[in-house]
Order: sequence, then C-alpha cells, then structure tokens
Amino acid sequence: MDRKDGVDDSYSVLIRFDGQTSADHFYMYFNGKHFSSLEVDICRVLFTIDVQFTGSIEHAQTSPVGFTEQPSCPVCLERLDQDMGGTLTTICNHSFHCSCISKWTDSSCPVCRYCQQQPEKSNCFVCQTSENLWMCIICGYIGCGRFRERHAIQHWKDTEHCYSLELETRRVWDYAGDNYVHRLIQSKTDGKLIELNRHCALANDGCGTCECGMEAEFGDVQMDNKVDAIVNEYNELLAIQLESQKQYFETLIEDAEEENRKEVAEAVEKASSQNPKLVKLQAKLDKCVEEKNFLDDINDNLLRNQEMWQAKIAQYEESQSVALELKNKKIEELEEMVNSHLCSLFALLGISIIPHKASLMVFFFFVFCKCSLTF
Repeated sequence: MDRKDGVDDSYSVLIRFDGQTSADHFYMYFNGKHFSSLEVDICRVLFTIDVQFTGSIEHAQTSPVGFTEQPSCPVCLERLDQDMGGTLTTICNHSFHCSCISKWTDSSCPVCRYCQQQPEKSNCFVCQTSENLWMCIICGYIGCGRFRERHAIQHWKDTEHCYSLELETRRVWDYAGDNYVHRLIQSKTDGKLIELNRHCALANDGCGTCECGMEAEFGDVQMDNKVDAIVNEYNELLAIQLESQKQYFETLIEDAEEENRKEVAEAVEKASSQNPKLVKLQAKLDKCVEEKNFLDDINDNLLRNQEMWQAKIAQYEESQSVALELKNKKIEELEEMVNSHLCSLFALLGISIIPHKASLMVFFFFVFCKCSLTF
C-alpha cells in the first residue's frame, strides 16, 4: 500500500486474487463506490498487466511534493501550509487553519454544518434491554426478540404489524410467513416468491470473463421489472399495513373512551357513597325535582282549564246579552200595550187628564179596586 501522487488521503493498493472469477466479483462490487457518505471520492479498481518490484523502497517512483497543489482553507481562502501553525481536519474530511477554526464558536463544521453526535442507544420499549432488538417497520416500535422477553412478537400479536427489522443485521422478518423477506420479491410470471440477488453487471464497462457480461441488456430489463415489482409490492403492503394500523388505533381510542366513561361513573358513585351529607342533599334535590315536575303538571292543567272556562264565560255573557236585549224589547212592547189600554180605559171613564207615568200603575190599581167594589 502506498500513497498516490503525494496526497495524504489517497492510496493505491495492490491485491492478488486466487482466480479471475473472484477478481471480477471484486471489480463489479467495489468499482465506483463511495468510501463513505460524507466523501465525494470514489474507489477506482483497475486490472494490472504486469507488476515490477524494485530492490528497496527508496527506488519507488513518487510524484514530487512541489507538484501537488495544496488545498485552501474554507474560512480565510489561504493555502493550507503545514508551517503556518498547523491544520485541523474534521470528521467530515474538511481541513482548516487552527487559527481560523478557533474563531468558530459553533460545534458544527463551518462548511457542511456536520455535527458529530453520539448515537442514541436503542432499548426495548418494555424491558429496556439492548440485546436482540427488533424494530417494527410500520410504526417504529422496538422490542426484544424471541431469545429475550419476546416483546417484539407480542407487538405483532397486538397490532398485526407482521414485518420487523433486526437492528443488528438489518434483516426483515415476516411473522406471518415465519421467514426472512428482506431479499424476496414476487415473480410476475407465476406469483411465487423468489430471492433478489445483486446483479453483477451494474457497471457500464464489462468485467472480462464474467459469464453474465453477454446478458447485460437482458439483465437490465429484468432488474427494472424486479424493481417495479418491489415498488408495487411495497406500496400495496404499506397501504394494507396503514389500514390495519388505522383500525388498531381506532380500537384503542374506543377502548380508552369506554374505560374513561367507566372510571367517571365509578368515581361519581364512590364520591356519592362516601359523603352522607351529599347523599341527603341528592335525595332532597331529587324530591324537589319530583315535586317541581308535579306542580308543573298541575299548572299546565290549570292553564288549560282556565282557557276552557274563559271560553265558556264569554259564551255565557254573549247569550245573556242577547236574552237581556230580547227582554228589554218585550218590556217596551208590553208598556206600549198597557199605555194603549189605559188610554182606552181613561176615555171610557171620562178622564181627560192622563196621569204621570210614574203614578199610572197606582191610579190603575185604584180604578180597578173601585170597579170591583161596584160589582
């Protein structure tokens, strides 16, 4: 292993394989891959035709140091010279002058704002163990496996979330099918589950003697079909699991509301039984409410009777008014008749002066009595 072109973080490695097949597999897997997610550099794998060894390490040809361009500090934009007080390289592979980075008050990187944090340690949500952990890929629940307290399996029984990810190996287990499904897809031809292997012809250039090099185009089409099948299957699975999760949480809400109602009723009953004064007041209140309802009924009946009697009184007054009018009319007719008879009687007796109407009846009575005595 030797540095390449005088750059501190670039190396060239010579690897010898036992056979061409192993070399092809290594080439197809590592060529063009990034060293880490924080770096832009990629690994380049090349086949060698000939290797020459020198007598000592001093004869190895390296590029002169002066020909290598030094990078610049992202803060002051000056060249990173080793003689100017030293440089500092962060974990995200960014270099600065020590004097420049000392003025940066934040704990993150000035370039990418990367901040190194300690990863949170995962524990079982129930027993708090950190061994043999499984995470539900639907809701994120973390529980221990079957070799501990089996809380992950209990979560599947409670929620029917059948897919769980093993945190240590990153493999997905299907509790319903009782097998691993992280590399299984459904075939479009017969509908059977088949294993999804990494296709070896992912690079644009060939790999020499690899047997699948002649079937690159067919492999690409097959890979696209597999990817489409995986996407469709995942979407269907996600929709089913989300619907199941919705029903599960709706059931939890209904159970919680029912339990809350029971607790409120029990609390009211308990409070009522523990306070005798409250019981007496409640009984008195119930009696008052009952009496009030009774009085309300009586009042309603009286109001209805009042309306009925008012209607009868109005009808009676109307009938009395009509009868009184008829009576007065009859009296007037009788008075006129009496007056006419008196006039005839006065003329018969030779009385020319008609007495006052007020003494008419007395005079008439006197005359009547006199006539009776004569007879």
